Amino acid sequence: MRRCPEEVAAETQPDAVTVVLADAQPVVRRGLHALLSPSAEVAVTGEAASAREALALATATRPDVLVLDVELPGFQAGVTIQEINRVSPSTAVLVFTAVEDEHAILAAMWAGARGYVLKSCPGDGIVRTIRGLATGEVILGPRVADKLIGQLSLEPRNQQLFPELTAREREVLELIASGMRNVAIAAKLNLSPKTVSNHISIIFSKLNVSDRYEAIEVARRARLGRPGPPGSHSPVVRGGSVLLTGRRNVVAPGAAAYAGTRSVRG
Repeated sequence: MRRCPEEVAAETQPDAVTVVLADAQPVVRRGLHALLSPSAEVAVTGEAASAREALALATATRPDVLVLDVELPGFQAGVTIQEINRVSPSTAVLVFTAVEDEHAILAAMWAGARGYVLKSCPGDGIVRTIRGLATGEVILGPRVADKLIGQLSLEPRNQQLFPELTAREREVLELIASGMRNVAIAAKLNLSPKTVSNHISIIFSKLNVSDRYEAIEVARRARLGRPGPPGSHSPVVRGGSVLLTGRRNVVAPGAAAYAGTRSVRG
């Protein structure tokens, strides 16, 4: 049963990191609560089952960290996270979810989330992540970091090359140029083969090509689907603390231990 913020606040240690848990699944909230409760450094001050409840609790309690799932009822990345940051600027938003689509990751981070960690994260990893966010770190899970690095390294270059294509169409074109067939592209992007075929037809029309071979030739002349010229560098994943697009330290809690992390380094 949820308790009112005043009851929880009376029991909270003065220096504890205050946390609100927002997830549609009661079992997930209970599991996180049980995981965090033994630590004297963390105090759960509220739970929410929807984006609306999460916003209300952020307004009422101003927690240090708000843990939420992007699949919350009523959640909109460009609205919910920005609104939480508006009503409680000191609250660090941590996305804790099973969704690892790169577009969802980018939408959440651009909206102002300070962390994005998958629910496969080990228990000690989520505890350390919450403490890290409370001290100003920006934290990404390892698979999330990989996807974000790929988007940051490819998207600007691809936009300049083919501004008439959407982000998804550029992504499909690059996979075509790398030699992948429709079924493989569909599996990689989690799309149906029919959707991929529709994307390809639109790409052909926009690039004024008649078939796959012409599209591949156009893409490869622009150096899509193969390594860049000698001396070009893309971001890599390695150990150490880093800066990412002007944000503070970015660390990625690994599967075994937080200390042996993989981080984003430009």
